[in-house]
Parts: sequence; C-alpha cells; structure tokens
Amino acid sequence: MDRWIAATHGAELRRAVDPVAVDLGYGAAPWTAVELLARLRVAAPHTRVVGVEIEPARVAAARPYERDGLVFRHGGFEIPVEGRPCLVRAANVLRQYDEDEVVGVWERLCARLAPAGQGSRGGLLVEGTCDEIGRRHVWVALGPEGPRTVTFATRLGSLERPTDLAERLPKALIHRNVPGEPVHAFLRDFDRAWAAAAPYASYGARQRWIRAVRDLAADWPVTDGPVRWRQGEVTVAWEALAPRV
Repeated sequence: MDRWIAATHGAELRRAVDPVAVDLGYGAAPWTAVELLARLRVAAPHTRVVGVEIEPARVAAARPYERDGLVFRHGGFEIPVEGRPCLVRAANVLRQYDEDEVVGVWERLCARLAPAGQGSRGGLLVEGTCDEIGRRHVWVALGPEGPRTVTFATRLGSLERPTDLAERLPKALIHRNVPGEPVHAFLRDFDRAWAAAAPYASYGARQRWIRAVRDLAADWPVTDGPVRWRQGEVTVAWEALAPRV
C-alpha cells in the first residue's frame, strides 16, 4: 500500500505546501507510521506523518518513536490535525464495523482531506484490509469527491489464484462477493484469465500475472499499466466494482 501511495500520490505530496499524511489506527505498535514516513519521504522529502490512535495507551507507547516529521496523536475519525491532510491511510481499521457504517465513515474522512484545486485532485483516503504480514491487500482510494479506484495487490509468489484475495476485500466489498455482484464477477473473470495465462508460469509468477491482467483489461476498466502490474498490483475503477443497491 505504501509503495502504491508513493507512486500514485507522490506528485500531490510534492506540490503541497505542507504535506501531512495521517496513519489512522496504526495499532499496538507504531511501526506502520515509522515505515510510512520513510517511504513517503523518498517520493516527497517534506512529508510529515501523524499517527492517530483511539487508545491513549498506544499513543503513549508510541511517543518515544517521535522524530522530525513524525508525531503521534490521540483521536479517531475526526482526524486531530490542523488543516487538511494530503493523505489519510486507514489499513485494517473498518473491518470491525458493519457494512452499512462504511459510507458514513468514508464521507467523514473525505471531508477532512485537502480540497481539489487548480492542478490538484486534492487529498487521498486509502482504506483497505491486508493479511497479517502484508502479502495480500485490497484497498479503495477515495478523493474529496468520493471513491475512485479499487486496488488488488499481492506478493505473487504466495498466490495460488486471484480469488485468494477475496478474504482481504475491504468492508465495503467483502460481503458483496456473491453471485450477481460486480466484485464477484470480477474475481471470477480474474481467475479465468489467470488459468488461461498458465503457460506463462514457466517465465515466473510475475509474467503470468501481467498476462492475466492484460486479458482482464479487455473487459474491465483497469486504470493502471504494466509498471504497476509488475509489482503484483491491478487497479480498477470503483464504479465497475461498486455494490449494487
């Protein structure tokens, strides 16, 4: 997720006068915030990261790790920072919420993002779910206007088939992986493309993934290209996978 953010949102962070990124709900230890700072500063050297946690004890435990560009604050969806952040990352935060609560949380967080303006699409909210060691991850990217894309990302050597990612769908989609819903049809087609690309496995999992995504893009609005596919990613327009009412 960090790698994708740096690649796709780095230009917005570089253009910002005060690029603030929020790691919302960083958990029992502050490592994700520490790593986010290091990775974003490669793309935008002036980026500042604020780690936000709802549990005061976790904030207190993280304070010794504060440094130039990294602080920790107690808070939640109100995002306790001055101004409008350029980025809010919320990994594994909404999985304990009910599906019907997600849109309200998204709207609240998007309202805190830096607004769009001349030459800028505004801030970015990245919300999704990953496994315990980050090998499989699916996230939704949202701007001030709402959802934009869904990204599926995996460590390719660990993947048996694309539907392995289904258990990491974000809360807005995980209960929609049933016949009749777009995300179910997408994963079904992805599995078929993966199977058809089996001959490319002799060149490695990366080449098989690239071929499968290339075929998938014939029927689905894939928004990225081979540079990202080589990383074990594929990004699709939100409208194509959005739940049916």
